Amino acid sequence: MRELFDEAAGQSPLDPQEAVRRAARAPLRTRFYKEAGVAEAEGGFAITLDGKPIRTPSGRQVVIPSRGLAEAVAAEWSDQKDTIEPTTMPLTRIANSVIEGVVDRVELVSDDLAEYFQSDLLFYRAGHPEGLVAREAAHWDPVLFWAADALGAHFILSEGIMHVKQPDEAVRAARGALPGDAWSVAALHVITTLTGSALLALALAHGARSADQVWAAAYVDEDWNADQWGVDEEAAARRAARLRDFEAAVKVLAAVKSLAAEGP
Repeated sequence: MRELFDEAAGQSPLDPQEAVRRAARAPLRTRFYKEAGVAEAEGGFAITLDGKPIRTPSGRQVVIPSRGLAEAVAAEWSDQKDTIEPTTMPLTRIANSVIEGVVDRVELVSDDLAEYFQSDLLFYRAGHPEGLVAREAAHWDPVLFWAADALGAHFILSEGIMHVKQPDEAVRAARGALPGDAWSVAALHVITTLTGSALLALALAHGARSADQVWAAAYVDEDWNADQWGVDEEAAARRAARLRDFEAAVKVLAAVKSLAAEGP
């Protein structure tokens, strides 16, 4: 079971696309269980296959803090047919990532996530054409204004791709706004990797932007090109796969936020 879970998780704690690539290369395994379920466990809820709790490759039991989120993970296992398709199990990959790669080093993962504030997608703007410039501003400026007003993080913009060093004060302010729990940090890391923007991920976590707004903002340039030249089918397929992972990470954030709102 551990080997199978390792494949379903993709063996990549923080990069969802690499996880998908590895999972896609692995041979498919025959479904060996009849039923996936959820059972109460210390600290939350366990995922079970025929009554046996799933464990990570290192032997750790996967315990999920929210029953609703645990049921969603179990549903991924239930939805598998004759063979198990790891690429269709984004919540399972995130769960494995949290238990294997984040719970014992939340601060280190947060520091790694904060590195994205040095070269965020939103900082590098097109100089032309005017339509693209305006579209980037419409999607990206509200996030930068929010970061400045709500967090005190004032970042520097650049035209083109020339790297610009961001003020240490701005990076520290944004870093300080990151959540402190392993599940949220892991979800934000996934969102950042998929969108190229830690600021978009942070705005989503704080409710400053919706999931739809964040996803649209991440693909401003691609959508502009599609409007001008038509949709590239391969790019569209890649985007659809990324969207599945993005939606899973958003679901994790929502579950953790809901749990926090409920209180002890």
